[in-house]
Amino acid sequence: MAEALQIMSPVLVIVFTIQMACFVVAAILQTEKFFDLAGSLTFIICTLYSLYWRHFPRHYPFALASYSQLPPPFLSSFHPRQLLVSGTTIIWATRLGIFMFSRVMQEGKDSRFDKVRSKPSTFFVYWFIQGVWVAATIFPVFLVNAVPPEMLPPLEKLDYVGYTLWLTGFVFEIVADLQKSAWRRNKNNKGKFIKEGLWSISRHPNYFGESVLWFGSWLSAISGLLRVSDTRILPRSVAGLTIISPLFVTYVLTRLSGIPLLERASDKKFGHLAEYQDYKRRTSVFVPWWMPKM
Repeated sequence: MAEALQIMSPVLVIVFTIQMACFVVAAILQTEKFFDLAGSLTFIICTLYSLYWRHFPRHYPFALASYSQLPPPFLSSFHPRQLLVSGTTIIWATRLGIFMFSRVMQEGKDSRFDKVRSKPSTFFVYWFIQGVWVAATIFPVFLVNAVPPEMLPPLEKLDYVGYTLWLTGFVFEIVADLQKSAWRRNKNNKGKFIKEGLWSISRHPNYFGESVLWFGSWLSAISGLLRVSDTRILPRSVAGLTIISPLFVTYVLTRLSGIPLLERASDKKFGHLAEYQDYKRRTSVFVPWWMPKM
């Protein structure tokens, strides 16, 4: 087995252990309020583990009592690419987790779970899929952190392109979320649909931003992974598989649990309105685009 792949087993154990533990609590309480928060915390915990795993006891990676015997690693002991891919992931997860948890606490529930929170077998599927989402999404981050720092090549132009994309997508997602939150707080908008700001050029600009930022993160990761010279550490075929990350995120958002659910809900609520039909006709569902009236 390639050395870089050794990290995957313990990380996957952590991912699904957290999801299953949270599922048990959520099923007993019949609540989904901490679902998204659990997902964000899983991203953060697994990213940190993948970054620091070489500094943990070899035979007892989860033995907390042994940590005090190890000297704390300095940031300078990591490659800049490792710090960047890990830092951006943690920043994104922290922001999203706080935002989603605050929103569900304000609204009292997440309507996505109205028909499943009282059905343990179906509820379990949601938590399992969240585990798959976490593992697939940060697969490139895991591999970058698994490569010995001294074997990662220097940052190059593709890295900077990637981080520019990440920042663009991150800002796009934040602005879209803030615009919709502010719009919802206006009592005059009750019973209406948002078509202002970024929502005037995309019906789901927050999802577009998330897709873009993960493509950016992947670009910066693959820039280094494909230039690891020792294939015993990381075969290029494995590095190439990291494209699964942004493609999987985009698929989930556009075809599985994101846009399809919200589009059906909006069509059911506003489909009878000519204004809504005109908005759908002129506004892109995902990639920002706006068509003028004919």
